[in-house]
Amino acid sequence: MDFSFSEEQEALRELARKILSENVTHERLKTLERAGEWFDLSGWRQLAQARLLGVAVPEEFGGSGLGLIELCLLLEEVGRHVAPLPVLASLALGALPVAEFGSAAQKKQLLPGIVEGETIVSAALVELESEDPERPTVSARRDGSVWRLDGVKVTVPAGTLAHRILVPARTGAGQVGVFLLDVQAPGVRIASQLTTNAEPHGRLEMEGAVVGDADVLGDPAAGAGIVRWLHQRALLAYCAVQVGVCDRALRMTAEYTTGREQFGRPIATFQAVQQRAADAYIDLEVIRLATWQAAYLLAEGHGAEDEVVIAKFWAAEGGQHVAVATQHLHGGIGVDIDYPLHRYFCWAKHIELMLGSASHQLARLGAGLAG
Repeated sequence: MDFSFSEEQEALRELARKILSENVTHERLKTLERAGEWFDLSGWRQLAQARLLGVAVPEEFGGSGLGLIELCLLLEEVGRHVAPLPVLASLALGALPVAEFGSAAQKKQLLPGIVEGETIVSAALVELESEDPERPTVSARRDGSVWRLDGVKVTVPAGTLAHRILVPARTGAGQVGVFLLDVQAPGVRIASQLTTNAEPHGRLEMEGAVVGDADVLGDPAAGAGIVRWLHQRALLAYCAVQVGVCDRALRMTAEYTTGREQFGRPIATFQAVQQRAADAYIDLEVIRLATWQAAYLLAEGHGAEDEVVIAKFWAAEGGQHVAVATQHLHGGIGVDIDYPLHRYFCWAKHIELMLGSASHQLARLGAGLAG
């Protein structure tokens, strides 16, 4: 059986790698950091011009008409370059659910802008009072011809950059709706939340935030299935980014230990260094295997709830193992912020905890098995 990617998929990955390697350089990242900025607008425009922001958007709306596998290849390259770009938010959390569940009018309104990089759409899946995105505490109540949302969502990816945010909210007893919230709507307030990797997430506060019927995604009483679908792909998206982060960090470490000499020979020849690097490599390959297994199953329309949870477990557990090992093998230079490795450590730790740590994923898996 051939597990390799197709020529079209490899070409997409190479194009993304070329654009990001040319635009998201170490010097460029240092410039953004000194300016106190996170969003690399020039890199974002380059991806849009190459039509990569439409990778999973239907052709009728300006996209490439490809799918989840191709999106994961793009996200892997984002992780490989620790690119400060809202690709995961706008494509995995925004474009995918709108393309899958949106009305014809919603698709026409939002998808072309996402492809062109002019519109950023994210999703708010995290609450302090509920660990399950399918059981939100944020409420939505009918008020004449509109809905009014009340409650708080936290750590919304690219929340301060987004134009629209998908908000799951409780519409009744056991009922959930998904609302395409305009961040400029009355009753909406977004505050910046800095994360481990300096990515600006958003704390979304809603006090009677107004959403019209035209901005409800699907049935407002039966949106739990949409949230479950979105949650699975959000977890997978973080796993794909983690593959790129860990792969580049380990390659950087191999290059460093091969060139760094002690006692007259490269430290890569020391048994302890080889063992630590080998353990990290095994973790990386398990993350990669689990991620692509889950991606394939979802892309083919198969059930993959356990496989997605397993992939996120390894992205969290194995990812932090790789992050610590690469820092350790670099010694003191690994924590020097003038050296690029520190960004990979921060990204790996950030992904470890997003949408649930390793122990959280094990608890979900155990509950499913026990049930």
